Amino acid sequence: MSERHTILDSITSAFVPIHPEGRKFIAGFAVAALILFLLAPPLGWLGVIATVLCAYFFRDPERVTPQRPGLVVSAADGKLVNIGTVIPPKELALGEALLTGISVFLSVLDVHVVRAPVAGRVAHSTYVPGKFLNAELDKASEENERRAMVIETPAGEKIGVVLIAGLIARRIVTFVGEGASVAAGERIGLIRFGSRVDVYLPAGGDVLVAAGQTAIGGETALAELPGVRASGP
Repeated sequence: MSERHTILDSITSAFVPIHPEGRKFIAGFAVAALILFLLAPPLGWLGVIATVLCAYFFRDPERVTPQRPGLVVSAADGKLVNIGTVIPPKELALGEALLTGISVFLSVLDVHVVRAPVAGRVAHSTYVPGKFLNAELDKASEENERRAMVIETPAGEKIGVVLIAGLIARRIVTFVGEGASVAAGERIGLIRFGSRVDVYLPAGGDVLVAAGQTAIGGETALAELPGVRASGP
């Protein structure tokens, strides 16, 4: 019995959960595939492939978030494209003091569920309409459609998170609003089909990653907040 459970666990663990936001899209592709099978079987197989790809896009794997105090974890899966000292966007309402900005570019193959980089309270959230430029471009942070959020930690540090639509992305969905309390690594939103997430934190902290590195949302430690000494082994 124990061995059977081990085999069953191994099989089920290979299947990544699908986020509820994606179910209607997957169902739509599946219905289209069925219709294509009835009309022209070869096209039906293309519909099956499209359905599988859609399911893959909306996968929502569980993540284990580091719990050390003072750590800022990646808000999304993808490639780190920009790391530097910048003036935060006006919609974050964080003033004009220089902050450390870290950008993650999500390709269509990355997990698109966005997670809270720190634990705290959502102190500010605003939607900004805009264009749909390639999210890998620097100007996408200022010109693309986006959702800007500020999470205030229990220590009073304010961390900005901006979910940015991309060339293909046409919809940003958020799961939390102003006043909500979030845990580090908690799901806070989803961007459909290619995008970018910018994180802004107080300057002076220790950045733990480099541009070009691949980040895992909710797990990769991006930085350590200034003045907060992480306790660890």
